[in-house]
Parts: sequence; structure tokens; C-alpha cells
Amino acid sequence: MRAWTVASPADEVRLSEVPPPTLQGGGVLVDVLAAHVPAYTKAVVRGNRGGLPVPLVLGPSCVGRVAAVAPDVFHVVPGDIVLDTALLDAGGGDEVLVGWVGLGGSGAGSERTERMRAVWRNGVFAEKALCAKETLVKLPGAETYPDPVRLAFLPWLGIAAAGLRAAGPLTGRDVAVIGATGQLGGAAVLTALAAGAATVTAAGRNPEALDRLAGLDPRVRVHRLTGDRATDAAGIGPVDVALDTLGATPTADATLAAYDSLRVRGTLVLVGGVRQDLPIPYGDLMHRRLTLRGSWMSDPETVTTVWHLVRSGVLDLTAAEPLKVGLDDPAAALDLAERTTGLDFVALVP
Repeated sequence: MRAWTVASPADEVRLSEVPPPTLQGGGVLVDVLAAHVPAYTKAVVRGNRGGLPVPLVLGPSCVGRVAAVAPDVFHVVPGDIVLDTALLDAGGGDEVLVGWVGLGGSGAGSERTERMRAVWRNGVFAEKALCAKETLVKLPGAETYPDPVRLAFLPWLGIAAAGLRAAGPLTGRDVAVIGATGQLGGAAVLTALAAGAATVTAAGRNPEALDRLAGLDPRVRVHRLTGDRATDAAGIGPVDVALDTLGATPTADATLAAYDSLRVRGTLVLVGGVRQDLPIPYGDLMHRRLTLRGSWMSDPETVTTVWHLVRSGVLDLTAAEPLKVGLDDPAAALDLAERTTGLDFVALVP
């Protein structure tokens, strides 16, 4: 079959002919229908986000149709439409993202995560994939969804929803999304609206993407980040919940502005890729009774909830626009993904 592979730490993504995967215990063979190509895929391959377990078939998540299941797999059957989340969790903080970078817990890895990556190495940027049963979530009714390519955005909606759920119920609360003009941020805006937020403040730097978010719903207000902490805090808040979805940034000022924007008993949730440490004032956190939470990836329950919101129409997935690419030219596809922001995303359709 055809697949996007990375052979070594110095290699680029290549289109390769590789043997199709064979079924093994605990595994599910999936025909890949569509996979989101993250905007930062180039950075992942070049080692800027951690080490890839090369050689491998690249790709962290997809929507697919089950082709075959191992004898010890019971929650899905051939013909089911599933979401592969890529998150393989062995418990105790030992988690890996199959076909990608990223380790749970401390992020340092362990002897067990090395063994997990040895058994479950290959991802889903291919015609077919072998997925660990734990990474798959069944999507009941998805076989009749009118545009299955859009469902490739579900992993990002799940990550955003898990972060927002960490702050508690959102109904009637004021929510801010920091980094809203990125793809994870755009997913968070859609999810907060579907969860019943009273207002959603979309904070980001791309004016065109902000305008698009403002047109989603009258509850959306926008703030263009200035880089000045005090100015941005005033423009973002006051809010009850702030979700930080920023990627790698030169400073943590926007994240700290989100902290400053919180009301008493507010919650700041971190789900992004900011690399700086945060100087949090002990007394302020205590006296304002604030909560600071971290959230990484998602879980099957949250993904299922998001899917029900999409299937029912409460979460309008037509707001997210897939830019379809095939397997033929991975370099061009990664260039396109790097240029794509907000609610546009690159969908690989093998």
C-alpha cells in the first residue's frame, strides 16, 4: 500500500510503498477515510516537538472504516466507522501517541513507553492502518454522515472539549479561548458554543480568522492580541474560564494575560504548546480562589459526547472547512498545512 513514511531523524516525509499491515492481538485493521494533517507537521518531522520513533508510518489520528478485528477485540466490528485518537494509555502516566510525538505523564518516557512504541509504532497517513483497540472510538451513525471528510476534525474537537470539561459545566458562563485563530483554538470556540457558554471571547492575532469566528454566533466576541499583558487581559476578560490553546510562542505573556482576565473562582486550563514557565503569584491564586488545570489529549467519553453534538447538529461542523489532499505529494501537503489556520484544515484522503 501507499503511505507517508519517515525513515530516520534526518529524513523528510516520503511517499512509500510499504507492506499492508497485518492483524495482531489487540489490533483493528482500518481503511483510512480521512486524516487531519496538523499545521505543525513539518516541525514534528524536523524534531522541534520531540523525537519520532523512526522508522514509521506517520500520522496521529484519522476517521476510518473497520476492515477486520483481532479475536480479543469486542467493541467494534467490521463496517463500523471509528475515530482513531492515537492515544495509547497503559496507566500510571505511561501514554504514547501512536505514529507521532508526545508522551504522557512527565513527558520523559519510560521502559514501558519504549515497549509500547515498539509494538504500536505506525500511524495513519496511509491507505490502511493497524490501530490498537484502545485508541479507537466507535461513531454510531457516522456511516450516514453527509461529509465524512469533515469528521477528520473530530480529534481536535475532542482535545478542546476535554480541556473545557476540566473547568466544569460551561452553560451560562463566560469563556475565553487564547490562540483562537489556530485550529485547536477554532475547535475550542465551536465546542464552547455547543456547550452553552454565555459568551466566547476569541483571542488571537490573525484578523481574518478573528472575523470568521465573529461570524459564527452572536455570542462570540473577539480580541486581537497586542503582546501587552495588561491590555490583553482587559480585552479578554473578565471571564469565568480561559482555555489556552497557543502553540510555541516567544513569551508567555498572552497566557498570563488570560490568567489576569479571570474572575474570582475562575479557571485557566492549559492545552497548548507554550514552552515557557509561568510565574503564578501564590497569594493572588489563593485569595481569588482560582484554579489552574492542565489537560492533554482526550478520552473516549469526551470524543463520544462531541460526536453526539455533531451528529445532532448542536455543533455545526460545516464551520470547519477541509482542504483535501491525497497521498501523492507529501511535501506540498505539508506546505499547505503549514499555511492553514483557524477553521480551515488539511484533510488527507488516501
